[in-house]
Amino acid sequence: MESGDFGRSFEESIERFATYEDYLDAQITDTDRFYLEDDELARQLVEIGCRKGEVLSREEFAARREAAEQSKRAKLQNAPKVLASAGRDLSQYPFLRHLAAREELVRNGRLSTIIFIRDRNQKGQEISGYVDYGFRLKTENFEPYFDRKRRLLPRPTDLSFFNWDTHHSTANDSPNFQIIPDHDLGLLFKNKRDRKVINVDPNAEPGDNSRRHELKTHEYLQVVIYDHMTRKKA
Repeated sequence: MESGDFGRSFEESIERFATYEDYLDAQITDTDRFYLEDDELARQLVEIGCRKGEVLSREEFAARREAAEQSKRAKLQNAPKVLASAGRDLSQYPFLRHLAAREELVRNGRLSTIIFIRDRNQKGQEISGYVDYGFRLKTENFEPYFDRKRRLLPRPTDLSFFNWDTHHSTANDSPNFQIIPDHDLGLLFKNKRDRKVINVDPNAEPGDNSRRHELKTHEYLQVVIYDHMTRKKA
C-alpha cells in the first residue's frame, strides 16, 4: 500500500463518513485495488494498521463521529439567528421601529413587553387589546409585519381583546403573563418569571422594573408599550 498520513485530515472531516467501512474505503488507493483485487481484504489491511499514520479503530471512529455531530449541533444551536426586523428601513413607521428595537431583547428573555393596540379591523370595527409581544414572536413569523404586508392587531387569543362594536371581549393568560383582575386597580398583569406586577392604568405607576411608552404614530389609533426588564426569581 502507498503510505500517507490520513489521521488529522480524516479526523477533521470525520462526519462525512456515514460508516466505518466508508472511512476505510477512503484510504484504499487505486494501487491497493490493482494488487489486491479485493476491497474487503484492503479494508482489513487498513484496519490492522498496514498504513503509515493514524488509523482509527471502529470504536474510536464511532466516538469521534458522535463528538463531531454533537459539535455541529451545538454550533447550529448557538449560531446567531437573523431577526425578523433585520435589514428593514422602518424610519417612517414609529410602531414597527419600536418593535424592531425590542425584538432581540424580547426573544432572548431579557425583556418582556405588553403592547396595547386600539385600531380598526378589516370590517371597520374598532378593536383594542393587550398583546404579549414575546408570545407572538415565538408563535408567528414576524417578517410580514415588518414588511408591512400584515398589520399587528389584537386577537381574541391575546391577553385581552375587546370589539367596541359587537362588545365581544376575551381575556387569556399567556406563557409570560398572568391576568389579575382588580376591582380597584383595574387590569393587572403578573410576569410569570419574576412575579412582578405590571399596572396598565395610565394614571398609575406601571410597577417595579417597568416603563410605559405611549407612541405617537400614524399607523394606529392608539399604541402603548409596557416594557418590563425581567429578573429571575431568587
